[in-house]
Amino acid sequence: AIGAAAASALLLGAAGCGPAEDSGAQILTVFAAASLTEPFNEFKTAFEDERPGVEVEFNFAGSSELAQQINAGAPADVFASANPANMDLAAEAGNIEGEPVVFAENTLEIAVPPDNPAGIEDLDDLASEDATVALCAPEVPCGQAARTVMRSSGTEIAADTLEEDVKAALTKVELGEVDAALVYRSDVIASEEVSGIGFPETEDAVNEYPIAVLAGAPQAGPAEEWIDLVTSEAGQGVLTGAGFRAP
Repeated sequence: AIGAAAASALLLGAAGCGPAEDSGAQILTVFAAASLTEPFNEFKTAFEDERPGVEVEFNFAGSSELAQQINAGAPADVFASANPANMDLAAEAGNIEGEPVVFAENTLEIAVPPDNPAGIEDLDDLASEDATVALCAPEVPCGQAARTVMRSSGTEIAADTLEEDVKAALTKVELGEVDAALVYRSDVIASEEVSGIGFPETEDAVNEYPIAVLAGAPQAGPAEEWIDLVTSEAGQGVLTGAGFRAP
């Protein structure tokens, strides 16, 4: 993945208009799927460097939880979901301004410790009674994707732990608490403590990531500029470098 400093230099030219007028700190609040943590933090560096007086604050969590918070009235400017279904939940409640834009795709990989002591090689190994496995909870996008690949492969994986978002599932592997987890490819790339194992059924569960300005956003202008940055050519380069796919 591109480092924060390199990303900042790359993205400044694509960030849009010049520095914001200094009228006191503007807080741009971005609600984003947990899997976007690394690239969005790189975008934050570039965005704030280009706009003195604007600060980006994140709420990273499972997309279903974020949609619930938005629909309960949590104040925010931008919502980036790991699947369209949770964006639709916010839109159906009247909380999305305009049409969401799909800016990335992601696929699942099996995350294992670098030495892979359990000898995990494929989905069938995850279904073994001897394997301990972390999955995302069924209501979050990575959990939905895991269930899709189980159906398409005819493999039933009994999770030893169900996690609230993909980063929590990954952490179980990093800490050695499970033999493996089904997480996104981007999360495997972001971690220095796991290795990734691909499998063909992952193409049956490609997650699309939509992003949108929220209705009544306190910082609607910067919110639009944030989306312009994420969807720019340079922004797409950061995302693909982090393991995402172009939509």
